[in-house]
Amino acid sequence: MSIRNAQLIFKEIPTGFPEPGKTTTYETNATIDIENVPLHGGILVKTLSVSIEPFMRGRMRDPKIQSYAPAYALGKPVRGFLVARVLRSENSNFKAGDHVYGFMDLSEYSVLLPEDIARDAIFVVTNANGKIPWSAYLGPLGLPGRTAYNAWKEYSGAKSGETAFITTGGGPVGSLVIQLAKRDGLKVIASAGSDEKVEFMKSIGADVAFNYKTTSTQEILEKEGPIDVYWDNVGGETLDLALAYSANFARFIECGLISTYNLTDGMKLKHFANVVFRRIKMFGFIVTDLDPKYQDEFYKTMPDLVARGELKYREDVTQGLEYAGEAILAVQLGKNKAKSVVVVAEE
Repeated sequence: MSIRNAQLIFKEIPTGFPEPGKTTTYETNATIDIENVPLHGGILVKTLSVSIEPFMRGRMRDPKIQSYAPAYALGKPVRGFLVARVLRSENSNFKAGDHVYGFMDLSEYSVLLPEDIARDAIFVVTNANGKIPWSAYLGPLGLPGRTAYNAWKEYSGAKSGETAFITTGGGPVGSLVIQLAKRDGLKVIASAGSDEKVEFMKSIGADVAFNYKTTSTQEILEKEGPIDVYWDNVGGETLDLALAYSANFARFIECGLISTYNLTDGMKLKHFANVVFRRIKMFGFIVTDLDPKYQDEFYKTMPDLVARGELKYREDVTQGLEYAGEAILAVQLGKNKAKSVVVVAEE
């Protein structure tokens, strides 16, 4: 018997912020027979939780525009990282009841063929003594966690006593970078866009936490710098100020540029010459490039830290796939209060 298979569909390329109901639409006309749909050596999964990420906006583009990742296909489901439960399997690496993590369609059910499993790095995740909610595999134990861990290990060159400046420190990546930096003995300056996030940053160890909307970033950096390690999630004016107040031989880890994603004329930097004058190293990266080096180490280390409460995290939970479009927009506007997760179904 066929049942509904609701999906979030990419309907239109946006020119600015992605509009729910226009850029993306929630559609319920698709169906699936979960008992009999052919698997062709793959697996059938039921989506439990979806991670809403800033990068989703970058995939909502004309496919003629080249980038590090393919554009979303018009008329097809939006794709993202999610946790799902295996309902049926014809693949020896998975069995019914397993929980899997990977890059999949934002739909209630999906058939993953062997080539999908290989291409999108679908793998089984296990719960440390049942102490970790599955949604944590979308935050501290998922893409945000691997982003923070991999790039900090690879590029920070952290030395005890140095100073780090971490932007969007109240978010899922930045908050983990704060905690990794403190574990390495650094003084941490961290910024966020609300007083609530400032309090959270203080609670996880930030030495200087401020709301960039009500406090001058320039005044903070002038007082608390110079910066040895800069973790950039925003770009724009904040990146320019970090360049202005950088130390000699600083390391800039360019993780994201969310303040520029919806601009049409790019960003302007007044202090870029400091890259030369202060011998700054700037590292751009894509987390999956670093996974082969760090993924095993990450999953041997991080789940226990999360289970023991030694690494703190928060979630901003949206209930229902029908509201995923709104959650995507909220992340682009910076309105999410923590890691944005859409719960599609319970077990």
